[in-house]
Amino acid sequence: METNSYTEPVYLISVVAQILEIHPQTLRQYEREGLITPSRTNGKIRLYSQKDIDHIKYVLRLTRELGINLAGVDLILQLNKKIKNLEEDVQKYKTQLKQIDKFGVVPSSKALVIKKSSYDIVIFEE
Repeated sequence: METNSYTEPVYLISVVAQILEIHPQTLRQYEREGLITPSRTNGKIRLYSQKDIDHIKYVLRLTRELGINLAGVDLILQLNKKIKNLEEDVQKYKTQLKQIDKFGVVPSSKALVIKKSSYDIVIFEE
């Protein structure tokens, strides 16, 4: 569960740049590349939350420590999002399987197969 203080956009670009010891132009470039999405005020001023700062730290770690270029970072972020979605799906299907088993609808089988796009999701419960 996230708290509002973690996701509340309160930091200006200059403050975030100073905290992370990077140039504000780097943050603008990350935004252009689609790696970050800061909130905007009505006056179009960028505002960042602590969650945004943590995300930028992750991007910086990928680029600085691991030497990954921005295209690679974008791919990693997309894959991380897909993994998170798949993990949520697996949890949902496990819950469904437990409900089915609880009501005795499925015989001794404890496998649930879901067809989703070109991938099959098979969940086995021991």
